[in-house]
Amino acid sequence: MTKIIARVISQQGTCEAGHRVGNEFVIGQKTPKDMCSWAFYTLFPFAEALQFGGSFPWEADSNKATVACPDPVNQVVFELRRQGD
Repeated sequence: MTKIIARVISQQGTCEAGHRVGNEFVIGQKTPKDMCSWAFYTLFPFAEALQFGGSFPWEADSNKATVACPDPVNQVVFELRRQGD
């Protein structure tokens, strides 16, 4: 199975889950340990697309997706990257 790594690339305000720039999580079929469930629910569809060979036309690199958590005030931005290709 293709591994998807979610890395925090930007964080503004106060993340209630304590996410910080540089944190990394492996996305699979379960919520990663210590990852905010709101972030996971937002990232999951993008991670699934990448995991099964999809890509996004707005990304210059077909092996990644940049996705923000849903909190507009204390936003955390993740880069999802397909590993193993």
